[in-house]
Amino acid sequence: MAINVGDKLPEVKLKHKTAEGIKDLTTSDLFGGKKVLLFALPGAFTPTCSAKHLPGYVDKASDIKGKGIDRIVCLSVNDAFVMDAWGKDQKVGDKVMMIADGNADFTKALGLEMDGSGHGMGTRSKRYAMLVENGVVKKLEVEKPGSFEVSSAEHMLKQI
Repeated sequence: MAINVGDKLPEVKLKHKTAEGIKDLTTSDLFGGKKVLLFALPGAFTPTCSAKHLPGYVDKASDIKGKGIDRIVCLSVNDAFVMDAWGKDQKVGDKVMMIADGNADFTKALGLEMDGSGHGMGTRSKRYAMLVENGVVKKLEVEKPGSFEVSSAEHMLKQI
């Protein structure tokens, strides 16, 4: 069963590449005491994710943070090295935190996984965005398969 508005995020370990190397982060580390806009997508360097989804959040980062958001997080079922390289390729800087859910532990715990094996991608995340306050889901927008509308930065900016 998928997570719903009002639910507390499960405690899961994720990965983030920093200048010091790969760091473990728990969901409490990422979301505790903060207002966070998380968006998740099927894969780094994939067409819609690279051309629209991530660039939208990079472009709108100051507007989003101007509405009281402490952190913008991009999550994908990729490893931390790939997420870091993609962030550099997309010139993310410190606007968006690139988080790896390499084993899809967080994605599965939310019930938001999809089967991309038909495309050689294995288990991946559905495309979605959520507003989280102190670890509790306040807004959740999950895309229909093949769509890119409700999880966009532009749409979420209107929801904050």
